[in-house]
Amino acid sequence: MAKDKKVFLCNECGYDSPKWSGKCPACGAWNSFVEKVVRDAPASRRGLSVSDGNEEQRRPLRIDEISTDELPRIKMNDAELDRVLGGGLVPGSLVLLGGEPGIGKSTLILQTALRLKNKRVLYVSGEESAQQIKLRADRINHEESGCMVLCETLLENVFTQIKNVAPEIVVIDSIQTMSSETVDSSSGSMAQVRECTSLLLKYAKENNVPVILIGHITKDGAIAGPKILEHIVDVVIQFEGDQHHIYRVLRSIKNRFGSTAELGIYEMRREGLRQVENPSELLLGERHSDMSGVAVASAIEGVSPFLIEVQALVSSAVYGTPQRSATGFDSRRMNMLLAVLEKRVGFKLAQKDVYLNIAGGLRVNDPAIDLAVISAILSSNMDVEIAPTVCMAGEVGLSGEIRPVNRIEQRIAEAQKLGFNEIIVPKANMKNLDTSRYKININPVSKVEEAFRIIFG
Repeated sequence: MAKDKKVFLCNECGYDSPKWSGKCPACGAWNSFVEKVVRDAPASRRGLSVSDGNEEQRRPLRIDEISTDELPRIKMNDAELDRVLGGGLVPGSLVLLGGEPGIGKSTLILQTALRLKNKRVLYVSGEESAQQIKLRADRINHEESGCMVLCETLLENVFTQIKNVAPEIVVIDSIQTMSSETVDSSSGSMAQVRECTSLLLKYAKENNVPVILIGHITKDGAIAGPKILEHIVDVVIQFEGDQHHIYRVLRSIKNRFGSTAELGIYEMRREGLRQVENPSELLLGERHSDMSGVAVASAIEGVSPFLIEVQALVSSAVYGTPQRSATGFDSRRMNMLLAVLEKRVGFKLAQKDVYLNIAGGLRVNDPAIDLAVISAILSSNMDVEIAPTVCMAGEVGLSGEIRPVNRIEQRIAEAQKLGFNEIIVPKANMKNLDTSRYKININPVSKVEEAFRIIFG
């Protein structure tokens, strides 16, 4: 009888070593190695197969024999989720969904599974009982559905039920609760997460069945488990937002079948998550005509243009070092824009506290909102309001020039649709732009000073 094998695993990255070491050679973490005992799989499990496919279908193929037809995607009956996935769920794909506790991950996947009435969906839960899932389903007000629920944490038993049910989509909630008999450690450990994910990947690829994994995240906001977990899966999507607010953002971090620039916006309600079809109305909120420090920017995330409200507050510094704080915007870029205002335009902000906020809880990386950021800061500093019918789009360079932005037609059309009378755009974007198609007044500018003359008169 073979002896049990002892290895040392790093709790940070999952690196295994035959002996203990003070510092992990893979990630550099100190005192992260713990001893684990790895036993051989039981004889009854050694022949376990997660595949029902034909061996002939898995033979090596010449590159010329491989079909290049586009994979048919499974529509999830959720426009926001379909767009983030790249057009739907690809058969045989492994999707990882992460997010804060209580943010709505299980609610999103369950309500999506209940909508797929023509698909056999197996919802495997290791965290909740069947009664709890049924109560959530009743709260969502679902109709008749073919979704089946299995409460199990042992992966070998899950594969047995999968063989009996033959589902078309498998949901694992969550991967940290799953464990395999082939690894002698508790569920949620680095070794268990890695082994269970590898077995589920093998099942998905060999049987052409998509698998959706729900994953926990750490206090730092990263997905829990070894980093190899994100390398194994095909798609990584993050569910973001504050659980004390009603809006949620679904963002793609990795996608082998589509773009990672897409995002979906949801509103949390008692009956589940509602898709927000027009994010501009959500992000703008109420526009007050007598308030300084507020500017509206035309931004684009993925393929969707939307208007966001940029809020700034400038006040005299109480302490020796002025405070700089940005929510939803890169603080380093804000400091760069403040330097441009002081050096190129002549506004002294060195002894002022500056606070910046993107309304709606959204984090925006589009450089086209630079012009709105400096306009809001200057508006608060001078305590002069910006007309609520004016929006803007433009990237600000270090020399104070307004640089062109992409897809200016969509930005102008979105501003016109929401009733704005005027939009400020980079002068370089006016080439080959047919302004006769728009009823909104378009003001091209090439310098920051020109934009300020239009905004503040």
